Amino acid sequence: MSLGEFELIERFFRQLGARRADVVLGVGDDAAVVAIPPGKSLVAAVDTLVEGIHFPRNSLPRSIGHRALAVNLSDIAAMGAKPTWALLALTMPTADESWLAEFAAGLGDLARRHDVAVIGGDTTSGPLTVSVTILGLADNGAYLARSGGAPGDRVFVSGAVGEAAAGLAILESRLSGGSAAARELLQRRFLYPEPQLELGARLNGIASAAIDISDGTAGDIEKLARASGCGARIDVTRLPLSQPLLECAGPEAARDFALSGGDDYELCFTVPQERVPQLSARVPADRWPYREVGVLTAGGELEFFAGQTIVQAVRPGYDHFGH
Repeated sequence: MSLGEFELIERFFRQLGARRADVVLGVGDDAAVVAIPPGKSLVAAVDTLVEGIHFPRNSLPRSIGHRALAVNLSDIAAMGAKPTWALLALTMPTADESWLAEFAAGLGDLARRHDVAVIGGDTTSGPLTVSVTILGLADNGAYLARSGGAPGDRVFVSGAVGEAAAGLAILESRLSGGSAAARELLQRRFLYPEPQLELGARLNGIASAAIDISDGTAGDIEKLARASGCGARIDVTRLPLSQPLLECAGPEAARDFALSGGDDYELCFTVPQERVPQLSARVPADRWPYREVGVLTAGGELEFFAGQTIVQAVRPGYDHFGH
């Protein structure tokens, strides 16, 4: 006998995630109730993952659960905020118990690691689609936004970009080079991304603007620059490319993955020149790897260059409705 909706919720989702004292009313009612501390602002984001678009068909359910929450946690990281509560809307063809157990384990493990309580949501039948709404807290007026940059601010990128896009290419048999160890690392970067929450929190008060790198480094730098009313000059030779990515893809394709691929969930952030020493002291790059890749400029032009050569063939990041 297949599970009904209420049995499904009770078995897999009522106790999902962290236990938090600020959850007044959680899963099982018409809506959740949470207590927001004085002096705090509520930060909210939502992302939807659709099978065949955001993850390959027949992906591991544990990976789908992990990714569904991770992509939202990355948005909270880019705001320099602390995640607290999440709501889950899950649409699936059938209520497969073993699939649900693995999905809930992937989402729940990541939620507990970051002290996030799953406080409600919805389940329904249909094509596999996962929507998570994440809620978090920031001190009043103390958060990062895309729009805070100014000409002269230095542009930084965290982590190693391009790895997740290469990992997806390996999963889809579009990339075949490299050792087994390098290929496994790249695939894991796609399947189990790690949101940069600690880095985002430390950047609060130092960075002028931030965005998470979800749709490709070039496209997300452009979004930040446009929101800040700036252009940017980016040195593509400064992009942080990992050895596994270079081994599997080669230098030219690795740079393309880094610029135009998505799903890294690293951070791009800007820092005024006078705060760069503070950045180095408070956020040492040997602990939270990041690299300066360029500068915001006056006007609206975006330039990507290598040495003195303008790089013309930079594809924009992912756009759901682009043609």
